[in-house]
Amino acid sequence: MEWVETTGKTLDEAKDLALDRLGVAADEAEFDVLEEPRNGLFGRVRGEARVRARVMPTAVRPKQERRNRGRNQGKGGDGNRDVRGNRGNKSSGSRKPAAPQSEQPGAETETSTASASDTSPEQPSRQGERSVRQAQRPKQSKQQKESKRMDAQDERTESPVSPQEVGEAAVAFMGGLVTAFGTESSTELDVDDTNLEVRVTGSDLGLMVGPGGRTLVAVQDLARVASQRRLGDHDTRLRIDVGGYREKRRAALERFAGVVATQVIEAGDAKALEPMSSADRKAVHDAIVEIDGVSSHSEGDDPTRRVVITPA
Repeated sequence: MEWVETTGKTLDEAKDLALDRLGVAADEAEFDVLEEPRNGLFGRVRGEARVRARVMPTAVRPKQERRNRGRNQGKGGDGNRDVRGNRGNKSSGSRKPAAPQSEQPGAETETSTASASDTSPEQPSRQGERSVRQAQRPKQSKQQKESKRMDAQDERTESPVSPQEVGEAAVAFMGGLVTAFGTESSTELDVDDTNLEVRVTGSDLGLMVGPGGRTLVAVQDLARVASQRRLGDHDTRLRIDVGGYREKRRAALERFAGVVATQVIEAGDAKALEPMSSADRKAVHDAIVEIDGVSSHSEGDDPTRRVVITPA
């Protein structure tokens, strides 16, 4: 690469001009400073900076490496022949597995047919058929589940025990539970077709009711397991009442629903009540039905499902 010569007010300026002319970075150039500016009187600078630069030459390979290369080239006749011979052996070796295909004329036809079928326009239709089959499978499984469920319902149409037997089993369970609580009380059964109600009366029964009747709900679930599920009954409806709590709760909810209904009628706006159990919601709905000018419905999911009273 030829040298370029540039000048500038400063040494850096002259080097930058040289780099611009060479089109390289500073670490890729080699500089030779020919002249530097001199300081004169009163801080003035005299003269200009003059440098020459060139692109830094690349490293030359050592002579020994060249000699080795020449020697290899000198032996290229035999070496190339050996390499070519090896290549020929490889190609001939690769051709050997192809011989059985030539011996079987149908193999090539089958291969071409398979490749053509993979790329043929019939493939989307096959995929469509698969999707249709997959879509039909859930429907068949749903039908099977539905038929099984209907068969199970048919089997449970007739309960193996009478409502009286289920009620007596519930009375026996509640009697043992009251004894376990250490209280003195009496238990009676009221049977109305398939509706069963077991009433426990006595003193100090608040522990079996719990705050908001939550303990009573758990007791009722246990009684159903001990009577209905144990005996295989699926027809009766069992309800447990302790200390007349349900009647008192129902009366209180009816009064509360009347107060809220009056507020809704006067304000003209709907009002949502606090979350309630299914029995409490039924008591509120029954009370609202008897009041003109309002209606009610339930919103949400258990355990946060609640009653909403709206103007009619």
